Amino acid sequence: MKRKPLIFLILAAVVAIAATTHDYFLLPESFFLHKGDKLNLHLIEGDQFSGQNELSYLHRKINKFMLYQGNKKVDLSVLAKDSSKNLVDYTMGITGQALLDMNRSTEYGDASRDNFSEFLISQGYDKLAEKVKTGNQFRLKEKHTRYLKTLISVDNHDGGVYDKDLNDDFEIILKDNPYNKKYGDDMSAKVKFKGKPAANLTVNLYIKSLTGNVYPQTLTTDKKGELTFTMSREGIYMLRAAIIVPTTDKDADFVSWWASYTFPFSSTDDVLSTYKEFGFGNKH
Repeated sequence: MKRKPLIFLILAAVVAIAATTHDYFLLPESFFLHKGDKLNLHLIEGDQFSGQNELSYLHRKINKFMLYQGNKKVDLSVLAKDSSKNLVDYTMGITGQALLDMNRSTEYGDASRDNFSEFLISQGYDKLAEKVKTGNQFRLKEKHTRYLKTLISVDNHDGGVYDKDLNDDFEIILKDNPYNKKYGDDMSAKVKFKGKPAANLTVNLYIKSLTGNVYPQTLTTDKKGELTFTMSREGIYMLRAAIIVPTTDKDADFVSWWASYTFPFSSTDDVLSTYKEFGFGNKH
């Protein structure tokens, strides 16, 4: 019986670091809709673009939840229902591209010194990880904020919202329209942090095909915060990045910002099917 508290502490540390390392990303059931179709959107938690859990909507954890289509702006937070796995049930009334943007509230986690050091290494922060590992603090607290985007189309690919700058604190912005790309074409994006280019930042690209395979790439932004990659296969693409820094805030030792942007690449508008067929979401 005396060992139980220690076991619980170890389990809590594992859970805490796992919660910290997971990516969050938005996925529609289909990236290709028609006017009058319902937009069914899901929030997925997982690592390396593998869906491990489907999260319910909770108003208290959302700062912003918007849809942008042409000149139209819709506050989806007033339509969303708590505890629903389908984040919103919204009828698409006009044609063209639509960009969905979610900003989550600040969340907290804690982990042991060794676990947090390993986490930092996994995110490319080797020097910071070494400082943590050689420090004298056994447990570390971390607070993080997430910024999520996904791009869909309704009947056509017009509208140009793919490159819309939403002035979020941490933001991935596509410079090219992925719907107009062909095999072998280059695709560009940029990353901004608090209004400025995020230079020399590690950005992960994950491509998930209909076979369920994930093809990862590690990219680095240039001094303008920009990066380029090749449209190499059909599937769902995700760009994701994280910025992690020490903080003197009383409620945490480290603060981090996470951003993700999901979008499709297909030679036709009916190749990409539902998110569950790609292996995302809970299995029923």
